[in-house]
Amino acid sequence: MGRCLVGCSWLVGILLIAACPATPEDQPQWGQRYTRNMFSGERNLPANFDPVAGLNIKWKARLGSETYSTPVIGGGRVIIGTNNRQPRDARHSGDRSIFACFNESDGSFLWQLVCPKLTNSIYWDWPNAGMCSTATIEGRRVYLVGNRGEVMCLDLDGMANGNDGPFKDEDSHSVPAGSPPIPAGTHDADILWLFDYIKECGVRQHDQAHASPLVHGRFLYVNTSNGVDDSHRKIMAPDAPSLIVLDKETGRLVAQDAERIGPRIFHSTWSSPALGDMNGRPVIIFAGGDGIIYGFEPVSELPPQGTVLKLKKLWWFDFDPDAPKENVHQYNSNRKISPSNIKSMPVFHQGRVYVTGGGDVWWGKNEAWLKCFKVAGSGNITDTAILWSYPLERHTMSTPAVHDGLVYVADCGRKIHCVDAQTGNAVWVHEAQGDIWASPLVADGKVYIGTRRGELIILAAGREKKVLATVEMDSPIHPSPVAANGVLYVATMRYLYAISQSATPSNAPTNNQGQ
Repeated sequence: MGRCLVGCSWLVGILLIAACPATPEDQPQWGQRYTRNMFSGERNLPANFDPVAGLNIKWKARLGSETYSTPVIGGGRVIIGTNNRQPRDARHSGDRSIFACFNESDGSFLWQLVCPKLTNSIYWDWPNAGMCSTATIEGRRVYLVGNRGEVMCLDLDGMANGNDGPFKDEDSHSVPAGSPPIPAGTHDADILWLFDYIKECGVRQHDQAHASPLVHGRFLYVNTSNGVDDSHRKIMAPDAPSLIVLDKETGRLVAQDAERIGPRIFHSTWSSPALGDMNGRPVIIFAGGDGIIYGFEPVSELPPQGTVLKLKKLWWFDFDPDAPKENVHQYNSNRKISPSNIKSMPVFHQGRVYVTGGGDVWWGKNEAWLKCFKVAGSGNITDTAILWSYPLERHTMSTPAVHDGLVYVADCGRKIHCVDAQTGNAVWVHEAQGDIWASPLVADGKVYIGTRRGELIILAAGREKKVLATVEMDSPIHPSPVAANGVLYVATMRYLYAISQSATPSNAPTNNQGQ
């Protein structure tokens, strides 16, 4: 019976892909469930707010000093990654990476996962970057990738309901190697299982782990952040996988890609996988660090203990077919000629994939695009599947939002684009005052997006460009805005804001407390 349920999980996935949120609901994964589309069906979201006066601010919670993780909401909890510059527990001092859990109703702090930094070099785990990954919530479990290349399953309730297992070593896990253990308390995370892909798969993580686990049936699909060495000119782990599959119940490695993407990675593997369908069958859509989008057949059942499957490649699409493919690191710092890479997530919508990419923002050429291709065929579908290509300015890290025949996306050239989804033609372009690393959220007839200048821009969704508001925030915005259960969530570098149409200045508490 169990095997039958696992084997039929593809059908569950396809049915869920077909369902669009139309009523208030949780947002347990980065982007629309499975497809990664940055669209929400939430209603009655504010067209303006004032973080200083408290207008429409339901609550705000103090984070660290650097926050790159997008919040997720599920089971009455809000979870986000940050750093430890504002310690909630005096026992954990210094540079640590944090996943913090807050109460959805009032923003009160519930528990945190504390992880010391990797000490190999700063290019394994960038100083003060905190937890850059975004968690995924399913039921009372939280799946996430920590700063040390550890895929973890946490209890959504933390230690408040006891230390469940089989993992029981939280006391030692929260401190640097060789330091005395710190006993876990009710405000600490409860790790259920842990898989170290650096140790088990030989991954050479670069800068930081940046991943958002995809849940499909019994399995987790996770990109590994395999990348270049400290010189940015060599791949130290050419044979390490870029995409791994774990049993979500136990954390056991059950599959990995066999594409040997490593030598072609120009910087790192920071794009998280999505789920689509091809002729009614599921397909895992994954953008490698080599600028290739791969379509893999999902794992259908657990292999025997000790067996690691090779993911079956169905097709591949070269995002930038004219770019160099061999000896790619000789083009490091070349702003005219270089390979392309993809830092955003591919979005599946109505049989098509929408994806952004181009020259690396730090080391590559000054070109970027939004591209659209159909999910059809087998083998190399680069020439047969491409539908259109739309030029962006300089570089992009933005995952697209697709809704009502339009695609919304941003670039590092300070521009927000609205593009016709069928033709790839520009509908309108809005110029922001700051660079944009975040992705847009389309919800309730509005487009929300933050800038590194610290502005939250709100535009009307549709073919006519209309700026509804530009809200000055307390610090730069890198995470994507999120909507859940009638509330808009915006994370800056230092605060997480819960914004609601019904909130008033008198009921907008600030959560600064520790334990």
